[in-house]
Amino acid sequence: MEVTKSDRHSPFNSTVETGLRALIVLEAMHPRRCSLDELTWFDYLVVHTSDMEGPESLHPDFEASVGEMLIRRRLVEESIALLRKLHLVVADYHDGLNYLPGDEAPAIIDLLTSTYNQKLKARANWVAQTFQNFDSAEVEEIFADRIGRWTAEFHADEQATSAQP
Repeated sequence: MEVTKSDRHSPFNSTVETGLRALIVLEAMHPRRCSLDELTWFDYLVVHTSDMEGPESLHPDFEASVGEMLIRRRLVEESIALLRKLHLVVADYHDGLNYLPGDEAPAIIDLLTSTYNQKLKARANWVAQTFQNFDSAEVEEIFADRIGRWTAEFHADEQATSAQP
């Protein structure tokens, strides 16, 4: 796996860690495809499940900021690029750009047996059971209603950035 300079400084929220979370979420959501926005929201939610009255959160609760979500989005985007290079994630261009787990994803996920990873898989399954039947617009609305301001701010900031030349 390609390890970036930032990955060497901290294993937490590195491209590799974020990629493993994304892979676990994609496998739990399969056969549903996920957009980059959804993967960013699900990456947050899989470790902060209690924000949506789910199981106890894996990571300490805090109020997310726009900056944190922008960093999370960049990390998810970089991790998906890495997973695609490794053929663990495939892109699907039907109805926009979405992602699915690759054929080798289940074998890799099965190797993740630590207590933390078992809890992460359980939370990813909870996320999948909760959001499996919602389309992207419905997921966005649920996040805006439940998590609140950072979803709207995240999109406003993202739209401002994409409007720049």
